[in-house]
Amino acid sequence: MILRLSQARPRRLLSLALFLTSTQAAALNEGDKEQEQVVPKAENLQLDQPVISELGPPTGTEDRAEPVAAPVESSESEEQQTLPKAENLQLDQPISELDATSSTKKEPEAKPTVEPATQARETSSGSLSIEVEKAKPLRLLGAEVPPATSTRLAWSPSQHFEGVYSPTAVLVVNGAKPGPVLCLTAAVHGDELNGVETVRRVMYDLDAEQLNGAVIGVPIVNLQGFHRSSRYLTDRRDLNRHFPGDPNGSSASRIANSFFHEVISHCNAVVDLHTGSFYRTNLPQLRGDLSNPKIVKMTKGFGSTVVLHSAGAKGTLRRAAVEAGIPTVTLEAGAPMVLDERSVSHSVKGIRTLLNQLGMVSKFRLWGDPEPVYYNSTWQRSSNGGIIFSEVQLGEFVRKGDLLGTVTNPITNVRTEIRSEHNGRVLGMALDQVVQPGFAAYHIGIQAPQEQISRPQEVVAEEPISEKPPVQAGKAVTAPSSTDTPAELQIEDD
Repeated sequence: MILRLSQARPRRLLSLALFLTSTQAAALNEGDKEQEQVVPKAENLQLDQPVISELGPPTGTEDRAEPVAAPVESSESEEQQTLPKAENLQLDQPISELDATSSTKKEPEAKPTVEPATQARETSSGSLSIEVEKAKPLRLLGAEVPPATSTRLAWSPSQHFEGVYSPTAVLVVNGAKPGPVLCLTAAVHGDELNGVETVRRVMYDLDAEQLNGAVIGVPIVNLQGFHRSSRYLTDRRDLNRHFPGDPNGSSASRIANSFFHEVISHCNAVVDLHTGSFYRTNLPQLRGDLSNPKIVKMTKGFGSTVVLHSAGAKGTLRRAAVEAGIPTVTLEAGAPMVLDERSVSHSVKGIRTLLNQLGMVSKFRLWGDPEPVYYNSTWQRSSNGGIIFSEVQLGEFVRKGDLLGTVTNPITNVRTEIRSEHNGRVLGMALDQVVQPGFAAYHIGIQAPQEQISRPQEVVAEEPISEKPPVQAGKAVTAPSSTDTPAELQIEDD
């Protein structure tokens, strides 16, 4: 009996060991299955493939469309081209990862297709309106935005060096009723913040159901500069000197070309928002080529805002758009790097008044009496270096010989004066700071004598801005006499 028990024990132990081994193996197999379910397999790719971000390439960047010079009529084949409809959403909804790239998944456009160009006409009341056949979907950035729709699209000019796209948000409100397409652009210079806030306030206050036409808002055009709080692109070029751009040119030219032909060419009018540059501030003012009758009427739609005649420097967005047949003005207000509530509020009021004058909205009242038009301007410069202290305020009227400010040498304590050489108004000025000799300190707007004005005067003379005495508050001072006329007047461009 003892022998049998001793022989049975090893057998039981062996059976127990086999049972435990099979149980552990089963547990391990279950663990392997769980890991297989949780851990995804890596995709097999060629390492020399282009790098695409997690969000994928933004709309319209896969295959660039051929550039166009101006808005053109869509052909029958283009009208038949099917584009995905943009999602109708509230613009204040949080932006998801996918929405940051595009509101739709869509194929690239073969050609930029735009709405038929509208014709401007003047109503019996003198306001500017647009003739449009019927309300149509807005075809933009590879998407079709139906009437009565608010959405977010994305524009991206190129890839970063690592091949990842960096999309820029494009806000679109397409109204339920026909009307013009107005584009608002801001931060073409990345350190100019007032325009960013202005676009936000205007766009988020629009009701697509009550809007006639469409409003496109691009709060940050120069995203590279905005991220770095810089006026310029990463290559140290000024984007606003490279429009309409060149698809085979420099980095700045390619970005300008992309934005101009993918966004601007789809618009009937443009308002480009800017501030002063390099620690200077500007009185809220419109700048436009007053030799163009359409632009003259457009400037009158802004209500109580000063107007400065300027064709714009070559390469600016404003000048390139006008040359392409798109009426465009620049709205300057405030200083860079800071948000100025007064400048933003003025700009918002002006744009809302313009929307009313264009017949796009009806809920905003007309704003104030027209401000004067200045056909010339000049910069008063510092003759010495030092610390500048201003004696005048922005928007103040000055006479020839008035003290504008002083420049004090911090070492020798020598103080020099900057006096106005003309009758006019302070449209822009430097903030108190250290300046070098020749620094442009005060921008003086001048109502030029009639003999200095050629074509611009002929256009505006049909509808005088005001017949009240020019020396009253809110009006320009008396124009300088012929002996006070400067030989060469310079205009600060955007």
